[in-house]
Amino acid sequence: MSKGEAEFELLLKAHRIPFQREYRFHPVRRWRFDFVILKTAYSDPEELKIAVEIEGGIFVQGRHNRGLGMQGDCVKYNAAQVEGWRVLRYTTGQIHGQCVDDINDLMNAM
Repeated sequence: MSKGEAEFELLLKAHRIPFQREYRFHPVRRWRFDFVILKTAYSDPEELKIAVEIEGGIFVQGRHNRGLGMQGDCVKYNAAQVEGWRVLRYTTGQIHGQCVDDINDLMNAM
């Protein structure tokens, strides 16, 4: 787990937002979301279909901002969209900003 993911997990717990880590969302590919937001602690992750990805290494030429890594992310996120998922993406530096409000807004819209 990256530092950003660990901080984000603590943030979700502090705001009492139920979640599941490393959820495999695609029926064929081995793709996983960093976090899936749940309606309740024991609900089906597919109920809300809200995922959160924490994008690390963006200032140190990490995987997400190099050619093949970015192409792979585009394929993954587009496939998630086709499957009906709403994917929120944040850098490590953004997790203490708008993200909790964004999650709550999506949950309240359901």
